[in-house]
Amino acid sequence: MAEYTSLEKIRLQKIEELRAEGIEPYPTRAQRTHTSAQAIAEFEAAEASGQEVKATLAGRIRASRAMGKVTFAHIEDGAGKVQLFLRANELGKDRLDFFNKMFDLGDFIQASGVMFRTKAGEVTLHVHDFKLLAKSVTPLPADKDVTQEDGTVVRYAALEDAELRARQRYADLAVNPHIRENFRKRAILVKALRTFLDDHGFLEVETPILQPLYGGAAARPFVTHHNELDQDMYLRISFELYLKRLLVGNLERVYEIGRDFRNEGVSFKHNPEFTQLEFYWAYADYLQVMELTEQMVSYAAEKVTGSTKVKFDQHEIEFKPPWRRLEMRQGILETSGIDIAEHKTADGLFKAIAAKHGNKTPDPKSTRGKMIDFLLGEFLEPTLIQPTFLYNYPRDISPLAKSIPGDPLTVERFEAYVAGFELCNAFTELNDPLDQEKRFVDMQSDYTDDEEEKHPLDEDYLRAMRYGMPPNGGFGMGVDRLAMLLTDNHSIREVLLFPALKKEEF
Repeated sequence: MAEYTSLEKIRLQKIEELRAEGIEPYPTRAQRTHTSAQAIAEFEAAEASGQEVKATLAGRIRASRAMGKVTFAHIEDGAGKVQLFLRANELGKDRLDFFNKMFDLGDFIQASGVMFRTKAGEVTLHVHDFKLLAKSVTPLPADKDVTQEDGTVVRYAALEDAELRARQRYADLAVNPHIRENFRKRAILVKALRTFLDDHGFLEVETPILQPLYGGAAARPFVTHHNELDQDMYLRISFELYLKRLLVGNLERVYEIGRDFRNEGVSFKHNPEFTQLEFYWAYADYLQVMELTEQMVSYAAEKVTGSTKVKFDQHEIEFKPPWRRLEMRQGILETSGIDIAEHKTADGLFKAIAAKHGNKTPDPKSTRGKMIDFLLGEFLEPTLIQPTFLYNYPRDISPLAKSIPGDPLTVERFEAYVAGFELCNAFTELNDPLDQEKRFVDMQSDYTDDEEEKHPLDEDYLRAMRYGMPPNGGFGMGVDRLAMLLTDNHSIREVLLFPALKKEEF
């Protein structure tokens, strides 16, 4: 049970007093005719003609200042703030005293009256009646809005602690309007992605979240158990293998936006559950997907921010096509001094890295592909600030992509990088069932017994491929990361309403 503070106890006592007087502090019904923004806009439109604007508003009390026979207050709703003017002449002294005594910052109130403009120039509701909608027991963490003598509101002690804000997102949203705006922009982003793909002939589908076998990536899954079927199930780590099954069934352009789950570490760009967009496009290759990607992201950026130029950290990111294209081999050579094409084995590549960079080396037991991934992360990735397509990847870290004709060790794959981190990933997808089966088998032999991030062999997926799968281009993007870029936030926590956190002890 909660242990109440002295301030909370005072508010609890007020709840008892209200109920003793026959006033319910949490009534069942509320009435509202306007949001704060609608009331202000309607008054400003009618102001010149002198037309009266009546309104009933509702919101949370953010500031209150009693001045003898009048009280000024500010309430906040989802659309913004508006000032209330309460006067004993209209309400009566007892009613005004009741407001000043029983209403606290954080309480939700309903107020009816007539809109007017004060001498200080602020559009205000002249209150003729009011009603308590919900009593706040716990003061908000940044409940420090103070109304100055000129009517302006100054905020003190804003809620800034990142851990507290993430853990108590409800309080964060209540006191930080810019955080609410971040999530409105995220909603616009998701809508824009859907609209773009719908307009390009893609069909939105839903695939299983609980799967008998996870696949589509090398990642550690979350495991649960289905009691009725008496079998372990996995939270999906990717939509890929299910979406590509649909291509076999002649659904030629499909996409899904939803949650994936990976039992991995937490960082500024990783959360165990995250929102992913994947699409698969029959008869397309990675070059066509590349063009569609830059068009889609540019479209989304403009819908969210009003421009294809976006401020992120100290950078101005330009999403307008065309984006830079850089072959992975060339990029790694330029930034690390190592030509990966000259080192065909893991041992040879490790020795080259050790010779060139001393102790800055990957695990010597790693595969060649993972060593290339190490070079990418350590040397090349931090340099990719403006949107860049990094293309042509080693086959052994891209088990679902087609090889480049004449080069069996390299596949038709790209990743797009922005602001020094990966935004999306795409392939010319493998549709040869025999080649796919061999790659699955080869991967199983490369995994060590204690390796947690494995890509399992999916027999049903191979069966689907054997019916015939059209050539296709596939794409995956972390929506959370794009939301970070478009809202100028540097942690994935800032664009997740409820990020994963260590359990709080009460």
